[in-house]
Amino acid sequence: MSKIELLAPAGDMERLKINLLYGADAVYIGGQDYSLRANATNFSVSQMIDACSFAHNLGKKVYLTLNIVFHNEDIDGIYEYIDNVVLAGIDAFIVSDPFIISYIVKNYPNVEVHVSTQASISNVESVLFLKNEGVKRIVPAREISFKEIKEIIEKTGVDIEIFIHGAMCTFFSGRCTLSNYLTNRDSNRGGCSQVCRFAFKIDEEENENFTMATKDLNMARYIKEIIDIGVKSLKVEGRMRSIYYLATVVSCYRKIIDACYDNTLTDELLDYYDKALGKVANRETSTHFFVKEADYTDQYYTGRQELSNQDFLAIVFSYDKENKIMTLSERNYFEPGVEAEIIMPSGKIVSFVVDKIYDKDMNVLDAARHPEEILKIYIDYEIEEYSMMRIKV
Repeated sequence: MSKIELLAPAGDMERLKINLLYGADAVYIGGQDYSLRANATNFSVSQMIDACSFAHNLGKKVYLTLNIVFHNEDIDGIYEYIDNVVLAGIDAFIVSDPFIISYIVKNYPNVEVHVSTQASISNVESVLFLKNEGVKRIVPAREISFKEIKEIIEKTGVDIEIFIHGAMCTFFSGRCTLSNYLTNRDSNRGGCSQVCRFAFKIDEEENENFTMATKDLNMARYIKEIIDIGVKSLKVEGRMRSIYYLATVVSCYRKIIDACYDNTLTDELLDYYDKALGKVANRETSTHFFVKEADYTDQYYTGRQELSNQDFLAIVFSYDKENKIMTLSERNYFEPGVEAEIIMPSGKIVSFVVDKIYDKDMNVLDAARHPEEILKIYIDYEIEEYSMMRIKV
């Protein structure tokens, strides 16, 4: 039996590499057109060729989002674009528009069509309709429950992909128009300005604000149940998240998934991964609609705080085995004596206390003070390229 897929977001080539090296089975990317994350760097067609080559050499996959709400003018150039990205080597399209779904199924039978959560699919009959249209996979609305997902799988046999971690939308599966009205940016065509996270002043004299943002999603403690009902893919949100966030989230879920199949997952391990996931984010989390109807406890109203995370210390560029020196690029301030750990793409975690910190010319520093400065540190373990150094969990 093949394992459930772990699918991660890649806003650019660096994020794509980090996700795949840290354990994702596939990534989803956006092109520079027709994607709902227009503010991400995204991929040109030539960059997609490199992305697909990198992924396929690892035996992994690349899915392309083509999930905006298409208006008449958006159709101009779409046929040539689809042809070009298919030639680039993508493995599937993530689509929401009925015409685009039909067009790809008819003209590109060797490329899978996955229906986006943007289509708000919430019932068995809609899934059966799309199955009859030739759709391979469906990402249902994020507002349906464990029971509803289970029923859809049992009654349709269609591959189902669900979100397991990351930001949620205040409105129904992304179908929001607040951004349009308040900032003139169409959230359904890639321009979301996250108006739901704005603080609206409701009392000038008291300086009182109102917010309505959702808490983030965290399904770490329910992966075994999700596997058991036959879900095919677990999706992480966040094409604009940092490489440290992605490395941590992907590696944690990779280990949880593997432990589920090996029957080695314990409450102690889950506590550790949950703690690691909590430290990498700056918002509270919940399970939203999965185990119960979402309510006010799954939302932020007045008084929320989102503090920047300072635990990510550096990314490792290389390791000199002969001299036992790792070269890294600083991300946050740290001093000698800090208890740190290094997470590696292979899944290994090494804990150590930082002794001396050197600059690139091997001059001793009293502290690492400058983000992206090249530093060197002695460590008696072989450290993999793209490893992340952080405050010990």
